[in-house]
Amino acid sequence: MKTLVVYASKHGCAQNAAEKLAKAFGQDAIANNVRNIARIDLEDFDRIIIGGSIHAGRIQGPVKTFAQRNLNLLLQKQTGLFICHMEEDTEKAMKELTDNFPVPLVEHATAKGLFGGEFDLDKMNIIEKFIIKKVAHVTESVSKIHEENIEKFIAAMKD
Repeated sequence: MKTLVVYASKHGCAQNAAEKLAKAFGQDAIANNVRNIARIDLEDFDRIIIGGSIHAGRIQGPVKTFAQRNLNLLLQKQTGLFICHMEEDTEKAMKELTDNFPVPLVEHATAKGLFGGEFDLDKMNIIEKFIIKKVAHVTESVSKIHEENIEKFIAAMKD
């Protein structure tokens, strides 16, 4: 089954997750940044996974636009949705996922993944660092990736 993982990533967390997903689905799978997606024929894929990172409750605009523009095609494929986030409350994190994708796509998705996230201060500009330090009270880089959620997502998509 040919698999496409479409993602957007500002500091690398969602990109790492997308690459991990593509690797799990074997040599018929590729991860591709949503900004480069115009060169890919979505019809060639049986399974399409879409994800990105959440910043202030919102996923990257190009991810949202991709899902909206291709909604009819995506509803004909096996789809999965994931977010990288720092929200500790699972219900709130799921709300972030469902609020950032079209309702029909959320309802159609085979799997919905809450993969956790990271604050990598080395990859942030000075304004981002200031905001993260003030809002999240983070003084050094932190990783809260939920590997078990990634594995559950992969298993659900393979069933």
